[in-house]
Amino acid sequence: MNLKIAFFDTKPYDEASFNKINKKFGFNIRYFREHLSINNVSLTKGIDVVCIFVNAIADAEVIDQLVENGVKLIALRCAGYNNVDLEAAKGKITVVRVPAYSPHAVAEHTLALMLTLNRKTHRAYNRTREGNFALNGLLGFDMAGKTAGIIGTGKIAKILIKILQAMGLNILAYDLYPDTKFADENGIRYVSLDEIYHNSDIISLHCPLTKDTEYIINEESISKMKDGVMIINTGRGKLINTHDLIHGLKSHKVGFAGLDVYEEESEYFFEDRSNRILDDDALARLLSFNNVIVTSHQAFFTEEALHNIAETTLQNIQDFADSKSLVNEVKL
Repeated sequence: MNLKIAFFDTKPYDEASFNKINKKFGFNIRYFREHLSINNVSLTKGIDVVCIFVNAIADAEVIDQLVENGVKLIALRCAGYNNVDLEAAKGKITVVRVPAYSPHAVAEHTLALMLTLNRKTHRAYNRTREGNFALNGLLGFDMAGKTAGIIGTGKIAKILIKILQAMGLNILAYDLYPDTKFADENGIRYVSLDEIYHNSDIISLHCPLTKDTEYIINEESISKMKDGVMIINTGRGKLINTHDLIHGLKSHKVGFAGLDVYEEESEYFFEDRSNRILDDDALARLLSFNNVIVTSHQAFFTEEALHNIAETTLQNIQDFADSKSLVNEVKL
């Protein structure tokens, strides 16, 4: 069954990885650079499957148009699915995703943000290239003996926890569904969010974006944290209220912030905007702090992850074509 697949929001590295894996599937793939939205959904006429990434807009209006155009499957090539209206999709169109492509990649990037912020290697790099070898302003702290609060304990967080434990950090964890077996085996404690806020030197976010977790980091939660706390987010942008974070940075309540995601990232991340004025005032303000690092949703971006994304995505599509059980189907 030679399915026609429309890939949206594709970059050269997407085409390279999917074309390589598609040699064993033989699908008819068409690549489009634009994000899927109501403005370009007409491109899906005569298409069987649409493949989208994190910044696509698959709301009720788009889904209805996809169905009208004959699309039978939405294949997300990412883990998150908060950009898909599952209520609108129910009974009309099937949705699948890639639940895990490289938890090691994201955990390692999280650590990179922590270490870079602490030891200020980004500032040292810029200084030494200009001939400035002074140490003033580059003072860090020993991470060994400090406490890391991990919010959400899925695959990524569990890898990070083991890395941080090996470095001598104490771990506090919070999850709506605690993995008590993992906690017992690895000597970590599940505690309340307030305990995380009160006792953590570093707080790292690894929970999904839901109604309960949206803006989990806000003015109230920041007020409960240690002075100079480090906040890391490699999860979803809307886990943090950006304006409240900026206030925390300005007041020095927040000492460091490492962000691989941003709540209004869809207009900027994955794109080259270097020749345009940055008109997002909140993002521009974040980039002005020397104790903030923003990376462009790149935590997942390794060779292994791209291979796994392509492999799982195309296998999801093949299973759908073969009417097999869809192990990665997303349902309400």
